[in-house]
Amino acid sequence: MHDHRTRTEQRLVRFLREQLEPALVIDRAPLQVQMWQAPGEPVEFGVATAQRYEPVEQGRPWGRPWGTVWFHLTGEVPRRWERREGVRVEATFDLGFARGLTGFQCEATVYTPDGQIIKGIEPDNRWIPINGDRVDVWVEASANPTIAYGNWATPTPLGDLATAGEQPLYVLGEAVIVQIDECAEGLARDIEVLLELWRELPVDSTRAAHLTAGLDDMLGAVDFQDVHGSLPVARQTLQPLLDSPANATSHEAHAVGHAHIDSAWLWPLRETRRKCARTFSNVLALMDIDPEFTFCCSSAQQYAWIEQDHPELFARIAARVAEGRFIPVGGMWVEADANLPSGESLVRQFLHGTTYFMEKFGVEPVEVWLPDSFGYTAAWPQIAQGAGKRFFLTQKLSWNDTNRFPHHTFWWEGIDGTRIFTHFPPVDTYTAELRGAELAKAERQFAEKGRATKSLVPYGYGDGGGGPTREMTQRAHRLASLEGSPRVKLSTSQQFFAEALDEYPGAPVWRGELYLEYHRGTLTSQHRTKEGNRRNESLLAEAELWSATAAIQRDSVYPYEELASLWRDLLLLQFHDILPGSSIAWVHHQAEQMHAEITSRSQTLIQRALATLAGQGDIRLIANPAPFPAGGIPPLSISAEPEPHNRRPVELAGDGALITVTGGSLRVQVAENGQLDAMIDLETGRDHVAAGCGQLMLHPDIPNRWDAWDIEGFYRDRGRPMSSTVVHREEGQVLVEHQIGQSTIRQTIRPHELGVHISFDIDWQEQQQLLKWYLPLAINSDKATSEIQFGHLSRSTHANTSWDEARFETAAQRWVHVGEGERGIFIANAATYGWGIHADRDQGGPITRIGASLVRGPKFPDPAADIGHHQLDFLIGSGTVADAIRAGLVLSRPTRVIHGGGAPADPLVSVDDPLVVTETVKLAEDRSGDVVIRLYESTGQQRTATLTLGSQFATAVRTDLLERPLEELPLINGSNLRVQLRAFEITTLRLAR
Repeated sequence: MHDHRTRTEQRLVRFLREQLEPALVIDRAPLQVQMWQAPGEPVEFGVATAQRYEPVEQGRPWGRPWGTVWFHLTGEVPRRWERREGVRVEATFDLGFARGLTGFQCEATVYTPDGQIIKGIEPDNRWIPINGDRVDVWVEASANPTIAYGNWATPTPLGDLATAGEQPLYVLGEAVIVQIDECAEGLARDIEVLLELWRELPVDSTRAAHLTAGLDDMLGAVDFQDVHGSLPVARQTLQPLLDSPANATSHEAHAVGHAHIDSAWLWPLRETRRKCARTFSNVLALMDIDPEFTFCCSSAQQYAWIEQDHPELFARIAARVAEGRFIPVGGMWVEADANLPSGESLVRQFLHGTTYFMEKFGVEPVEVWLPDSFGYTAAWPQIAQGAGKRFFLTQKLSWNDTNRFPHHTFWWEGIDGTRIFTHFPPVDTYTAELRGAELAKAERQFAEKGRATKSLVPYGYGDGGGGPTREMTQRAHRLASLEGSPRVKLSTSQQFFAEALDEYPGAPVWRGELYLEYHRGTLTSQHRTKEGNRRNESLLAEAELWSATAAIQRDSVYPYEELASLWRDLLLLQFHDILPGSSIAWVHHQAEQMHAEITSRSQTLIQRALATLAGQGDIRLIANPAPFPAGGIPPLSISAEPEPHNRRPVELAGDGALITVTGGSLRVQVAENGQLDAMIDLETGRDHVAAGCGQLMLHPDIPNRWDAWDIEGFYRDRGRPMSSTVVHREEGQVLVEHQIGQSTIRQTIRPHELGVHISFDIDWQEQQQLLKWYLPLAINSDKATSEIQFGHLSRSTHANTSWDEARFETAAQRWVHVGEGERGIFIANAATYGWGIHADRDQGGPITRIGASLVRGPKFPDPAADIGHHQLDFLIGSGTVADAIRAGLVLSRPTRVIHGGGAPADPLVSVDDPLVVTETVKLAEDRSGDVVIRLYESTGQQRTATLTLGSQFATAVRTDLLERPLEELPLINGSNLRVQLRAFEITTLRLAR
């Protein structure tokens, strides 16, 4: 036979464009449109509908950036239209959409006259259902600007309400009632599915030849003089092609309805609340017309917004949840960043998120759902399992810029040995549309084929919301079993994981972190947001500690509601485009304001609890919230200030060219240029300094594509040192002034009982520059150790493999450590997350170069990111990893001076092994009055610790991270408790009075 493939495809494309697409609409009738523009921020339905509206026509410009315009649509279904089978009547409203870009431009919510949400209107989902013969709906339209789509580097003023301007962004399109020919619609889907499959098949395959012939026959069946009348026959010619079943060994794609809604990103938090309402109502509308459609949604915060803003919509969601069709997944408060939050923050994400789902819906999600976070700490498996999760899903590692991750279905093992069954959808997207190319890609890339046959495909418009459309589910039904294609199964996350685990329990194992070889700049961008996060994590831990101590020892009222509210605000700000610094200016301005409010309210709780504990009086007391001794004060307690001779000595001596600063086991000599000429471990006498230690360097920082997201490895090729003024002493500290460009830095160096405290007060005015602080150490080590959540991780300092080379910028929590053997140098930090630690050489031999990333200056999506004032604090010391652990916590949770009656407040719990860290002391969330203690083994070795409890406790129970009982533990002599922990194990104890 002759090859007619090209001819048939060209003929088919023209038929779709010129014949079938126009045939979808049999007839149309105009709607009357009136509008009112809200003068400021969005208003409630009742306020909006009470305003005076003006008639508008198609072609009217509307919508200043971030503005809200309400439209009132009215009209009658023409009497000439007969209600008949195969013809659907609905309304459609074009706000002036650009093609595609769902979630990244204007969108709207449609209401009934009594204020109930019908559904959202999006670029590819414009239909409005009509019940009866009359249309009367109110439309709340959001003029959200297209900040960027495909261009992630060009500065824009649109990300800040103050600079976005007043010029209308959109031009009103048509508002009409339409008659839809459902046969034409069905044929369009039939052709779409077969055409997309045809394009993915080998051109010389038998199935491709059948498709060529069948599509050619279909075109021959169309009567171009009576297109509508001939469509049923044309559809019938394609039925044998659609009825041919999938092969027995075909890949099975579990299609899970989804709408990834970023809780803030290229839009502010207030707009996300409206995106959730639009998307969730879209989903409910789709459920009404497709009984097989199910939808999963994470982020308890988003459900809570709906509960607050739209109780009626929330009730409809709850009804579908009860049916098992609207499915809460993930169990977290938000889809948080997975490297930057503390371990306790990740616990609280589950504690608040899963508890919300259980209380509101009676549902406990079994999986972690994090498709879009920028890498994943090696502590995740234990945290997830401790919160009752059995499975883990992400997709982001498909973005790696260097190495392809070797698995899609596997067991992920964390630092403590806990494993969790994990899946990366090989479709490489969390916003699939169930297109032929996507499904072919999923089958082609699936790394476990030959051993496993199933993968998950999250489908539906996302990032800016929108969700699945009826076109997507129509494709899904046709792809359930289609020869040449993976089988598509409308499914749920839980169903997929259960089947995947049953099929492949012996999946391969990956141990350690899931490092994303991309978006490394998110460890540094928007430092003020990150500093607020670290500060408030510490303050909330302290507020809980002193409030719990006051409740137990002074019988005061524990502030359950206030603490829960503060935690939920902090958890929201840990969303994976807020905390990483990759959102528009509006988002980060609000984040900084919210952090300031959390700080103020937390400080009030702390002061109130400390006043209760200290009592009336003027005696000077010291409160130590750290789980280590600090300033001579025992851990987690309040005591009188110790005598000077009981404190660890510190010293600042010398003048002129060299000043010596001594603290802990470290002595440094500060040269005239502010660099460290010596760094001597007082226990060994060894000087760890290599040339230029403590140098500030400025590097060009222009990523290839994603400005706020990325740091490229080539930044190391160029850099210039900052100029420094003469060192001088002032009030017990060394001062150094630095200047470069328009920026100035005031550096202070002073002794601390655990080492040498160094802080930078930065007035940052640079853009597309990266400021690094370098400490080249005369240490020959092939690894560097960094704190992660509830433990630490060692990473290579060399670039032997492509995996090592790609890991040039890594995350650390409160400290990093490099050494030869057990001892070395540690650097604790107050809020610096991005570190580059590399083996190098100088004239004296091998060195290890530590580079702390201080601030950046990306220009997109916030053109003024990081511009302004920053305060960064570090504590350098000599010693072991155990010393670094202590320094990190003491720096993050400093002592407080208070005044009172002089009675000490003993700790609620004391641990005899300082390497078993008490991370959290609080009261139980169920308001029973029980005390919850969270401990973890900090060094990677199995330990047995004895806990000394107050006499007021009667029982002790080990719980999961949601504070549910696992086993009762016996008390020894009425007040002691022995706890055995494996390496890096997290243990939560519940103590009842």
